Amino acid sequence: MKITRQFIRVFVIVFGILILLSYVYGVARAEDGMALWGGIPESWTKFIVPYMFVAAFGWLIYWWTILYRVDASVIDELRWPWQTSSDNNGANRLFLSYFLFMVPSMLWLESTLFHMNNNYSWTPLLVIGILTLVSIGNIMLGLLAYSAVKDGVKGAKVMLLGAVLLSIQCVIFDGLVWNIKYPW
Repeated sequence: MKITRQFIRVFVIVFGILILLSYVYGVARAEDGMALWGGIPESWTKFIVPYMFVAAFGWLIYWWTILYRVDASVIDELRWPWQTSSDNNGANRLFLSYFLFMVPSMLWLESTLFHMNNNYSWTPLLVIGILTLVSIGNIMLGLLAYSAVKDGVKGAKVMLLGAVLLSIQCVIFDGLVWNIKYPW
């Protein structure tokens, strides 16, 4: 199957909706919504919550730029920074990056609730693994944007900015701080 821009667009929209629904469902099911913050002090939440909106903005500008603003041929040319030239598999790289970011994002809250309700010895690894995959997907999106900047793609700086804004929440706050502070 050939991965196309249209396929990635549909994937991102469908899984984006599923992520939002999983958060609504998960928060509604949580007996104590504040327990989802884990070991994050309440005073930090006033600092972290605004970054959730910054991350959402970063996500939107990356998504809009790569899937709607740039020419479709640019997607096939996306490469990793360590590659010297494109091999026309950029759409596959972009899809893999989105997949690693979005599918685990959809499972994070449910896995956290599963851990809170069962506390098996392996459930922390599940939650940490899920957030690690989200972080890796976010980093991969950033690497693709960085290469696009190096290649002079119009709009690539906006993509890179979006990936950086997203990573403040997903890599730093969720992937590192939340995992470290959570009372496993």
